[in-house]
Amino acid sequence: MVGGGGNAMIGPIHLRAALMENDIELVCGCFSRNYETSLATGRAWHVQRIYRDYREMMEREAALPADERMDFVAIVTPNKVHYEQAALALDKGFDVVLDKPMTFSLDEALRLRDKVNQTGRTFALTHTYSAYPAVKEMKARIQAGELGRLRLVDVEYTQGWLSQRIELQGGNNAGWRTDPALSGKGGCVGDIGTHAWHLSEYITGERVTELCAELSTFVEGRPIDDDAVALLHFTNGLHGVLHATQVATGEENRIAIRVSGEKGTFEWQQMEPNTLIIRWGDRPAEIIRTGNGYMSGLAKWNTRTPGGHPEGYIEAFANIYRNFVATVRAKAAGRTPTPEELDFPNVIDGLRGLQFIETMVKAGYDRDKKWVKWVEE
Repeated sequence: MVGGGGNAMIGPIHLRAALMENDIELVCGCFSRNYETSLATGRAWHVQRIYRDYREMMEREAALPADERMDFVAIVTPNKVHYEQAALALDKGFDVVLDKPMTFSLDEALRLRDKVNQTGRTFALTHTYSAYPAVKEMKARIQAGELGRLRLVDVEYTQGWLSQRIELQGGNNAGWRTDPALSGKGGCVGDIGTHAWHLSEYITGERVTELCAELSTFVEGRPIDDDAVALLHFTNGLHGVLHATQVATGEENRIAIRVSGEKGTFEWQQMEPNTLIIRWGDRPAEIIRTGNGYMSGLAKWNTRTPGGHPEGYIEAFANIYRNFVATVRAKAAGRTPTPEELDFPNVIDGLRGLQFIETMVKAGYDRDKKWVKWVEE
């Protein structure tokens, strides 16, 4: 692991998710730029090899015998350094799990896409919310045509933790997320807006082609957006509305998506993760609960517990790790990974995430612009 030490939020979550299947071991890491913090974190996590920096780690691990070196690296650092760390890992022959957004800029995303293709390594991006069993079920049913032709998608991701300028207080995870020099062009739109966008494309199977957006900064003095709203046009005539905000005071972590077609509407909320609601035009609504025998094969593959036992955020995170590892093992054995094993966000999702940020920024700050075409390479 690179990053994740000290008071970091996401590093311990990565670790818990990776360990869930009991087939991954954390053997080495550079957990902080501060070596004392890195040492303290590594010792608390019972890590064998703790390095002073990620370059030393990549060099020394690559020099170890194949049965001793790390197999892959999880990168959980600020956006600013994603590209250089991931690119070095790929060059040294290591597979990569990377936090989103994938890189600091679209140019870096394009170069990382090319690097993954050139090296042939396995690459996963942690768009966690696409890995819930109920989300998999919605995707499978839409692919099967249960809604008929899709018409509308509404997706929101609302938080309230940045309602005040807490980044000035220190001791929290707000500092780099609200600093354009570390986060990139997008604040809220990059941090959580990319999650909402990814859910909309993953579930529907359609791609955004153009959008009309507004980016706002509600907290005085903050140098980057903390609220994002967009109208979306997708392929095949699908229309959408997206709202991502980190200043909805009192909101915890509300993620919700609704997809409507000719025959009905699916709705899912992350804070009720096991439940998928289906509303029909010609019969009563249905409540689908994960963990039951009527679920699709894709949902069953990503379900760990019987019905009535909630599966949440860390389990969804663990699904990405499990599918990633299954793909790595299949490729090592000369076997083509199954569709279920390959079902995790990859470098193309990461590239489109940076294109989403670029398009939102292009549209969101120019009040004279209405519809802006998706930023391509």
